Amino acid sequence: MRIRATVATLSGALALSALAVPAAQADESIGDTKITNVTVNGGKDIVIGTSQAKKITFAVTATDPEGIRKASGFLWHGPDYADLDGSIVFDTGVPPKCTEVDATTATCTVTVTADPNKNIYGNSLAGKWKAFAAAHGNPPAGQELGGKQTVDAYKSVSVKRAAKLTVNASPEPVKKGGTITVSGALTRANWDTKKYAGYTQQPVQLQFKKKGASAYSAVKTVKSDAKGNLKTTVKASVDGTFRYVFAGTSTTPAVTSAGDAIDVR
Repeated sequence: MRIRATVATLSGALALSALAVPAAQADESIGDTKITNVTVNGGKDIVIGTSQAKKITFAVTATDPEGIRKASGFLWHGPDYADLDGSIVFDTGVPPKCTEVDATTATCTVTVTADPNKNIYGNSLAGKWKAFAAAHGNPPAGQELGGKQTVDAYKSVSVKRAAKLTVNASPEPVKKGGTITVSGALTRANWDTKKYAGYTQQPVQLQFKKKGASAYSAVKTVKSDAKGNLKTTVKASVDGTFRYVFAGTSTTPAVTSAGDAIDVR
C-alpha cells in the first residue's frame, strides 16, 4: 500500500499541526532560514519489537537572523517523497518545544512514536527511513511572514527489527577434555505476524571468558540453521563462561546473549 505524501492522506497526524505534511515537491527555501542539524533518537538506530510502541525524540536545529519561530519533522519510508509507504509522525496535541541556542538559533524537539500495531506494519519497512525537516523564522519587523526551509530527506535513519539471542553450554559440570555442546537461538521480530521467529543462515560468534578474566575471546563462528538455532561443540579445558554475539545487519541490530558459565572438573 502506497501513501501519497499529501495533506489529505496524512491528515490524521500532521494536517492540523503548524508543520503539516506538504504535498510532494522539491526542497523549499524562503528567506534566510536554514536548518543546520537534525538528530533522531539521539543518533542511535530505532529498534522495534512486536508489540511495544517506542517514543523517539526528533530534534531540528535551525538558524535565522530574526530567530526561529518553530521547527519540527517526521520520518518517512518509500522510494521517494512522492511515493511513501510508511510514516512515523509526531503527536499534534504536543507542540514542538524550542530552546534558544542564541538570538538567531534554536533547537526544537518533538516526540514521534514508532508502533508495531499502528505504523510499523510489515517487515518491508525495516531498513533506511528518511527524516523530513521544516523550520520557520520569525518575521522581520513590519512584516507578516518570516523565512522558511523544508528538506524532504535531510538524513537517513535506520529502523530495525529487534533481535534476541540465547546460549546454553552443557553438560554441567564437565570433565576436563570432555565435549561441551553450546546451543542457542537467534530470533528477531516479525512485524508481519507480530511474533519472534528464527533469523536463519546468519553468522554468530561464539566467545569464551576464562574464570577470573575481564574480557571474552572469540572461539569460532557458527551459522544459524533454518529455524535460527545455533549448535556447536568445544573441548572442556578450564572454568569459564560462553556467550554468543551477533554483529547485526542493515535490518536487525547487534545483540549479545547472556553468559552461561561452565564448571570443568
